[in-house]
Amino acid sequence: MSHEYRYEVILYWSVEDQAFIAEVPELPGCAADGPSYTEALENLHVVIRE
Repeated sequence: MSHEYRYEVILYWSVEDQAFIAEVPELPGCAADGPSYTEALENLHVVIRE
């Protein structure tokens, strides 16, 4: 069974963490990071599915 979710994603560079941070405001605490824009989004998809 495949689910399609549509959430607003805020993606930004964190100088402190030296990584891209991806957050979903509608899901409290739902955030992921990665060394690239693409990896941050891929990691965020994992968190959303969990």
